[in-house]
Amino acid sequence: MKKSILFFMMLLGFSMTVCAQKIVLIDTEYILKNIPAYNNATTQIEQSSKKWQGEIEASSNEAKTMYSNYQKMSKLTNSQKTLKENAIVAKEKEVVNLKKKYFGQDGELAKMRENLIKPIQDKIYAAVKALSEKYGYSIVLDRATASSIIFANPNIDISDDVLAKMGYSK
Repeated sequence: MKKSILFFMMLLGFSMTVCAQKIVLIDTEYILKNIPAYNNATTQIEQSSKKWQGEIEASSNEAKTMYSNYQKMSKLTNSQKTLKENAIVAKEKEVVNLKKKYFGQDGELAKMRENLIKPIQDKIYAAVKALSEKYGYSIVLDRATASSIIFANPNIDISDDVLAKMGYSK
C-alpha cells in the first residue's frame, strides 16, 4: 500500500514538472527566407557553384575529347601513345582535383557557406537563446528539421518573435 502511494506521488510530481515546462517552436526555413542577407548569400553561393560546375564540366569535356581523339589515332608510336595517355590521365586528375577544390569537404563551397551563412545561423541561435531566457522556454523545437512533429498549435510558434529580435520584423 505504501509503495503504491509513493509511486502515485512520484508520478504526480513528475507529471507536474513536465506540465510546467514551456515548449515552443521555430521554423528556421521561414526565418531564413525573411532575412535579406541570407537570400543574398544563397544567391552568391548558387552563382559561384554554377561557375565552378561549368569549369569542371569544361575540363571534363576536354578530357573526353582528348580520349576520343586518342582512340582515333592508330598510327602512333609507343612513346607518342604514352605521352597522349599521360596527358589524358593528367586532365582527368585535374577534373578530380577541381571537384575536390570547389566541392570537397574543405572546398571553396564549404568555406563560402561557413563565411556567409554561419554568422546568420549564429544570430538566429542568439535570438532564440535570448527569447528563451527572457520568457523561460524550456525547449525550442525547429519545425523545419523535426519531421516527427505532425501538428503543433500555431500559438507556440515564435518564429516572428525571433525575426523581430534580430531586427527583421514583418
